[in-house]
Amino acid sequence: MSDLRKIIIDDTEVEVDPAMTLIQACEQAGIEIPRFCYHERLSIAGNCRMCLVEVVGGPPKPAASCAMQVKDLRPGPEGQPPVVKTNSPMVKKAREGVMEFLLINHPLDCPICDQGGECDLQDQAMAYGVDFSRYREPKRAVDELNLGPLVGTAMTRCISCTRCVRFTTEVAGISQMGQTGRGEDAEITSYLNETLDSNLQGNIIDLCPVGALTSKPYAFTARPWELTKTETIDVMDALGSNIRVDTKGREVMRILPRNHDGVNEEWISDKTRFVWDGLRRQRLDKPYVRDGGKLRPATWGEALGKAAEAMKGKTVAGLVGDLAPVEAAFALKQLVEGQGGRVECRTDGAKLPAGNRSAYVGTATIEDIDSAKMIQLIGTNPRTEAPVLNARIRKAWLSGAEVGLVGEAVDLTYDYHHVGTDRAALTGLLEHKFEKVLDVPSLIIVGQGALQEADGEAVLSQAMKLAEATKSKLLVLHTAASRVGAMDIGAVTDGGVTTALDGADVVYNLGADEVDIAAGPFVIYQGSHGDRGAHRADVILPGAAYTEEQGLFVNTEGRPQLALRAGFAPGEAKENWAILRALSGELGTTLPYDSLAQLRQALVAEVPHLAAIDDVPENDWTPIAERAPGKADLRNAVADFYLTNPIARASTLMAELSANAKARGSDKLAAE
Repeated sequence: MSDLRKIIIDDTEVEVDPAMTLIQACEQAGIEIPRFCYHERLSIAGNCRMCLVEVVGGPPKPAASCAMQVKDLRPGPEGQPPVVKTNSPMVKKAREGVMEFLLINHPLDCPICDQGGECDLQDQAMAYGVDFSRYREPKRAVDELNLGPLVGTAMTRCISCTRCVRFTTEVAGISQMGQTGRGEDAEITSYLNETLDSNLQGNIIDLCPVGALTSKPYAFTARPWELTKTETIDVMDALGSNIRVDTKGREVMRILPRNHDGVNEEWISDKTRFVWDGLRRQRLDKPYVRDGGKLRPATWGEALGKAAEAMKGKTVAGLVGDLAPVEAAFALKQLVEGQGGRVECRTDGAKLPAGNRSAYVGTATIEDIDSAKMIQLIGTNPRTEAPVLNARIRKAWLSGAEVGLVGEAVDLTYDYHHVGTDRAALTGLLEHKFEKVLDVPSLIIVGQGALQEADGEAVLSQAMKLAEATKSKLLVLHTAASRVGAMDIGAVTDGGVTTALDGADVVYNLGADEVDIAAGPFVIYQGSHGDRGAHRADVILPGAAYTEEQGLFVNTEGRPQLALRAGFAPGEAKENWAILRALSGELGTTLPYDSLAQLRQALVAEVPHLAAIDDVPENDWTPIAERAPGKADLRNAVADFYLTNPIARASTLMAELSANAKARGSDKLAAE
């Protein structure tokens, strides 16, 4: 610890890393410095000048604390530690001057501005502003931008902090925003009036310290003080991003990210942020039974009775959908296996080996990406499968990591070595690609696209062999939020989903809308939306969506996380575990728990690591038997990022975004 430097901040001596900036050192000392352009996850711009501090013995003017490092400070005449003041008259006067300049052209929009009540400029104007302006000239106005259907703009409010420009270029990896002009004509704009082409663009709404960039779908619907805020977990992909769901009454009004350095840092994908309108549409709010080929509304008693009658003495197959919490999957497994049936969670056909956690989760954490010097992607497009994880790989690439890809060549927002598209490229990887990585931290990421074909287990065995030979860590990138948790409780059959459905008289479908069930078996569908699964059903039992019940979800690295209830399910819909518990009573094989707490006790007794919320368990390395894969190309698992689950397919906004993405991807024809 001898390389720490002593400095005195406001009469308090602190020891800090000399590479720190003054704004970070002040934060470490518990002193808050106002700022607009500085953001700890973006590069330093130093252009808003709000973070000015006084450096004693330095130049006779205030210094920008975000752009000056501790090691740049000079000691006192007798070698005393350098002195920094954050509340001297010089600093106060400088900050008041900066605030006055910022407000010269800022419109008096606060009553109609969506940022009102959570605006950095409002907060700091209270601290450093004055109640009048010395300027009588007309305020400058700027044309609005059209950035697409997600981000609304009011660029007259913009204070040119450039956070949005830095985020889109550095984190999202697109180059459509920038600043043009000089002086009074300077403005943030999108080049050639392009809309933003990124599935992370919603994050610039959170980054904007004023109301220049706002959420178009949320605009003018609620004020922050009217909202009930619930901290929970996202299920749109398997990353398990930490989110905050804001509700007004019974309706979800918006979804925002929470900071979690180990998972999503402080970013979320656009699907996570804007899918909430899908929670209101096409909802199942009452039970249905099929009579004479048509579904009709029924009471809970009738629907449960009909389901129990169909299951008694029959061969039952249970399917676990992509959005089911671990508790519901566990209850389904106990219910169906109690009837002598079988339960399967790998509804997409992925050949994930049961019981071997190092093979279906891997040995790496998401944070390992940050320190990796070589990242090998196999059969995955992380930009559509987990956009926030992709931004993390881009961050590693920016700091010098090499990235290789076996699979479809796609735009990942960073450069990579495209080794090949087929399985032969994977088996040949060991000979020609990995010589130099044996002595650097390296990581192999295997996507579900590589595992869904018939030889998926052979592909996984090759990836594990590669990891072993190169001393790399392995990360299996899942596409379904429920998959790892369901694998942990053993909701698997020997031959996968086709074997599970083969010969089944009754299929109990727990929200699995991505699987086609052939004609023949009696289908009981339990889920939240009237999607494909409900159309095929003979009995529909309406369940809660992910914002409407408590539940455990295990993310792609094997980290159990707790999702909390933000609102209540509509109509007569019930929590998923409670429906299964009620049905078990009808069947005469009552499940041994009457509350979610009792269910969790039974769950943890069987799978102990689920009790360690937010901890990533270490998995013992158990390579699977090596087999030779086929010759075909590797295909990616996600074809359309915006329409991967029933909630997203119910959202009109996701449909619009999907159509826009298709239009952008189609060949542009020149005018004849």
